[in-house]
Amino acid sequence: MTALGELIQSPGTLIMLGLGFLLLYLGIVKKYEPLLLIPIAFGLLLANYPSGNMAVIPAEGTDIMELSLVQIASKYGIMNMLYYALIKTGLLPPLIFMGVGAMTDFGPMLRNLRLALFGAAAQIGIFAVLFSAVLIGFTIEEAGALGIIGGADGPTAIYTAIKLAPHLLGPIAIAAYSYMALVPVIIPFVVRMSVSEKELLINMKEQEKKFPDKVKIKDMQTVKIIFPIVLATVVALLVPSSVPLVGLLLFGNLIKEIGSDTNRLFQAASETIMNTATIFLGLTVGATMTAQTFLNPQTLMIVVGGFLAFAISILGGITAVKVYNLFAQKKINPLIGATGLSAVPMASRVANEIALRYDPKNHILQYAMSSNISGVIGSAVAAGVLITFLS
Repeated sequence: MTALGELIQSPGTLIMLGLGFLLLYLGIVKKYEPLLLIPIAFGLLLANYPSGNMAVIPAEGTDIMELSLVQIASKYGIMNMLYYALIKTGLLPPLIFMGVGAMTDFGPMLRNLRLALFGAAAQIGIFAVLFSAVLIGFTIEEAGALGIIGGADGPTAIYTAIKLAPHLLGPIAIAAYSYMALVPVIIPFVVRMSVSEKELLINMKEQEKKFPDKVKIKDMQTVKIIFPIVLATVVALLVPSSVPLVGLLLFGNLIKEIGSDTNRLFQAASETIMNTATIFLGLTVGATMTAQTFLNPQTLMIVVGGFLAFAISILGGITAVKVYNLFAQKKINPLIGATGLSAVPMASRVANEIALRYDPKNHILQYAMSSNISGVIGSAVAAGVLITFLS
């Protein structure tokens, strides 16, 4: 009746269970992205318990795509029903983006729009790793799904993997969320290798006093309401395939900024829907990670490639600031470029801590958030571009 005999005969399953316990430790004890890492880890455990019938079955070589949800649940288990209804359709990542939008304040970016450009520059890691991955043997679709890890956005990475390389969903999700959790380690490492102490001492507030902006936004609340409507329209016309992510991100932000009239919608998006989507996303993604799909050389290359994409993106943002400073009177601290990732607000907090370490009066958080928030939009647009050209 027990599964002990089957467990002993499957060393790969033991390794996956060990990985699941490790991820739970990192999420619970070390508090590395616990809201998603814990559901992913537990979904991994459920998938690898012998005879538990909770592992997600790849569609290739099966009739699963031809069955109704009830038939999938009956034949392949409830986890497959959830996966093919919620993940394979691409439903949950946009819902999470709606919640992210509802919890995001675009004010810092709107006050410092020139800094938002460095959020775009930081997406270079996505495309650098894409081309490198093709050269070492990945298909162009797999390379696109791997490269998007450089955007440092878990839902975006998952959504892109679903569209381009669903068989790599598990390792890509783990790599994306692991490196997001390691932002406090990776950003200081790249900064230490590429930024001088003189550059780190650039005080953004002093630069504002020396070279004040000529244009000031008088009615910020009105601008905050107009901005998501205008940007959603522009993005929809230029990169239609990014609308599921960017569109719901901006819708979530709109209902937040309107205020009391849409407060119930805001609460649903930022709490009820967001929390429910996060639970099911984590569990179902974790359930794709069986020994057969995860324990192979390709997984190791994804982990390495994801780190390179992450590091190159940080370096790309820093380099863009350095180039800008060569031609501008009003200097920018390169740490602003290092926050062009989508890891909001962790990247900004890390950059601010580094700046304060060199100058206790150099508070750059509000400036870093400008680049950081634009990185959220930039990574989603980059995902739309990849999906358009590669799918």
